Amino acid sequence: MPHAYTLEDFDFHLPEELIAQSPAPTRSGSRLLLPAVAAMRDHVFRDLPQFLQPGDLLVFNQTRVVKARLMGRKATGGRVEVMIERVLGPLLARVQLRASHAPHPGSVIELDGGARAVVKEHLDGFWLLRFSGCASVAALMEAHGTLPLPPYIEHAPSPEDLARYQTVYAASPGAVAAPTAGLHFDDALLDALRARGVERAFLTLHVGAGTFQPVRVRDIAAHRMHSEWYEIPAATADAITRARARSSRVIAVGTTCVRALESAALRAPGGSVIAAGSEDTAIFITPGFRFRVVDILITNFHLPKSTLMMLVAAFAGHDLIRAAYAHAIAARYRFFSYGDAMLLERAAR
Repeated sequence: MPHAYTLEDFDFHLPEELIAQSPAPTRSGSRLLLPAVAAMRDHVFRDLPQFLQPGDLLVFNQTRVVKARLMGRKATGGRVEVMIERVLGPLLARVQLRASHAPHPGSVIELDGGARAVVKEHLDGFWLLRFSGCASVAALMEAHGTLPLPPYIEHAPSPEDLARYQTVYAASPGAVAAPTAGLHFDDALLDALRARGVERAFLTLHVGAGTFQPVRVRDIAAHRMHSEWYEIPAATADAITRARARSSRVIAVGTTCVRALESAALRAPGGSVIAAGSEDTAIFITPGFRFRVVDILITNFHLPKSTLMMLVAAFAGHDLIRAAYAHAIAARYRFFSYGDAMLLERAAR
């Protein structure tokens, strides 16, 4: 009988000093854990090519983090923080608001830089804002926004963050959080992987602020997952189909790639591996999920009681993940966005 997992099964104690507040001195100089039942193997991320095989397909998320945090004032004078969750049109956006008192529909927020936003409505934890006094929401963010570092990083964004909280291959603006497994790749490592005969493909999933929202219900099946937009190009779908045909492995660089690939696999027509195209996904991957595409996962260490902790447990096995996290804590690995990484094989069913 399958184990009925509850929220407590994904909890662990993490010493605060292991939460990485800044990136490693070099991207590929971070640590890489290879967990296995027999032993935990400690490596450096630049060792990655030796664990991959010619013909393996690495799939990267090429989303680009935007300067999504804006500041302003309500008519009462109270400060408001506006986090752009998704741009819906040139002057329309879905946002999260942080203020001493929630605004009312119809109220106006005067934004730093001279633009303003009218609060339209409140839907599912987000606010719909109509902007004016700027060319577009994108232009406003670029001119007056700041980088939305995760809530557990305690310093204000610095010039180093502008460079390092972004993958070297980021191309498609729209994320409010980085696909952090990709932060470990630099040009030298990508060249080494190419020389090894490892192929690459790209998709886009714009990471939303919901990625940091904790699960608050003990029965994880009752959790309502946030939605994110993704796109699988036809070239990527074709590369995955070719990899399957030659029995090569598909390697997801990060949980965002897993979410996009497995969502697209669920949409694939009969006989196809994966469906190209774009849509929103609210896929919630927990133990018992049947993976259809991803064979190997490269991932950072995730927050306790998080949906991403549940995803990696579903992928590699709950007991192995618990053991891997215990080892990482004992060995003083660095955790979360600027932290170290694991290379996980999909558990046999």
